[in-house]
Amino acid sequence: MKQGVPDLFGPMEGLPSIQFSAEKLQALQQQYLQEAGALWSQGVHGVPAASDKRFSAPAWDNNPLASFAAAAYLLNARTLMGMAEAVEADDKTRARVRFAVEQLVAAASPSNFIAFNAEAQKLAIETQGESIAKGLANLIHDLRQGHVSMTDESLFEVGKNVATTEGAVVYENELFQLIEYKPLTSKVYERPLLLVPPCINKFYILDLQPGNSLIRYAVAQGHRCFVVSWRNPDESLAKKTWDNYIEDAIIQAISVVQEISGAQKINALGFCVGGTMLGTALAVLAAQKKKPVASATFLTTFLDFSDTGVLDVFIDEAFVQYREAQMAEGGLMRGKDMASTFSFLRPNDLVWNYVVGNYLKGQSPPPFDLLFWNSDATNLPGPYYTWYLRNTYLENNLVKPGKAVVCGQRVDFGKVDIPVYIYGSREDHIVPIRGSYANTQALPGKKRFVMGASGHIAGVINPPAANKRSHWISNSGKFPPAAQDWIDQATEHPGSWWPDWASWLKAQAGKQVVAPKAYGRGKYKAIEAAPGRYVQAKA
Repeated sequence: MKQGVPDLFGPMEGLPSIQFSAEKLQALQQQYLQEAGALWSQGVHGVPAASDKRFSAPAWDNNPLASFAAAAYLLNARTLMGMAEAVEADDKTRARVRFAVEQLVAAASPSNFIAFNAEAQKLAIETQGESIAKGLANLIHDLRQGHVSMTDESLFEVGKNVATTEGAVVYENELFQLIEYKPLTSKVYERPLLLVPPCINKFYILDLQPGNSLIRYAVAQGHRCFVVSWRNPDESLAKKTWDNYIEDAIIQAISVVQEISGAQKINALGFCVGGTMLGTALAVLAAQKKKPVASATFLTTFLDFSDTGVLDVFIDEAFVQYREAQMAEGGLMRGKDMASTFSFLRPNDLVWNYVVGNYLKGQSPPPFDLLFWNSDATNLPGPYYTWYLRNTYLENNLVKPGKAVVCGQRVDFGKVDIPVYIYGSREDHIVPIRGSYANTQALPGKKRFVMGASGHIAGVINPPAANKRSHWISNSGKFPPAAQDWIDQATEHPGSWWPDWASWLKAQAGKQVVAPKAYGRGKYKAIEAAPGRYVQAKA
């Protein structure tokens, strides 16, 4: 079971010289001595640690030694993080030190060890050891499957209780299947909607279950919807490039949707890396003097990689060269390695929380469709992955007009002059809100930017019926360079951003026509029922 952090980094450039602020270290030392003295003077009674959810169960309070261990750990953790903040170095080095210390601190929590976890010990006594036995069984199960279980994956089946919106595959090539969905209205808008999900995940994040399916929602709004279902690459695709994905997948999908619908122009939506690829494809088409897309929606998408947040700690020239040497000419970036990387961006919530629950307490994680999807990993072709690393995270070439060459064309987002809807999540740790907002500066057309609450996935998959979270909108029509300046002028609205997007998309969709009675058109016929074969393949 590959869950370790060090292997994710690969070799880094030479270790930088690290110095500390003497003033900050002195203040930390004085604070530590003061708090440690107070801790020891209290003995093992009345030590508060319950403000941290890891130690909030009554068993910690009722066990003086455990309560003291938790409080001592939190004191040491605060001090170590304070030392990380006291590092005097460039921003990247400081971020790396902070990330490394966060990993160490998260792993060292007494809650992660049965010898110190009072709650797990109490449970073991109450169940007469049954929780320990179940925990060992869970551990053996996860070792066999190769990853820590975040949900009971046996309760979900693609096509049975996730990815269930009715439709059919109407086109396929070696990279993707194109799914057309059955209309839910008697009339549909003349411009169909093509959805491009990230190829580092399965498409059904947009179609989890009927109540939280963005695809079903769009279909119910009267849009004739198509989605790209990526093939999970195996060795036969190990030499596919970024250009292959842009030309043979994105641009091809746009063309097929045009042919099937008979529409001169279509609308398109890209999510995460799917949005980056969609934006690249639109720039390639614009360079070819073609504009088949009338409007585009970008959900938590990078076009400008100037501010990539915590992911920047992984990227430098040495790391990219290491990956290029591994797989630039062929090979696969394994999905489980990428999944580990993203999990360790939030180690307490996405790693150690499940280690404690699954193994120390012997619990089965509750069913959660989103986490089932999150565990359904996909591979990436090595040449695609290494081109992406160098030209986005490392060199940020896509946003530099004419710098990146894709499909023989120089990429210039300044030529993508169409209406765009840009969504960013306020607490997104993968595409920080500043990264999403930067698209307002890269794209020249008429824009609408909306910020939603929560993170990269939960912020996007927020159906109106749930009546959860808020979103922020500014109707000033102004997009200052800094995201915070936009946020300061925005107004909070309760609930989902989906209705706002639906209203915007309706204005881009043209007149209504009679809904089609069959899938496909002409040479494009139904191949198989949605969700198709490609989404079923495991990494």
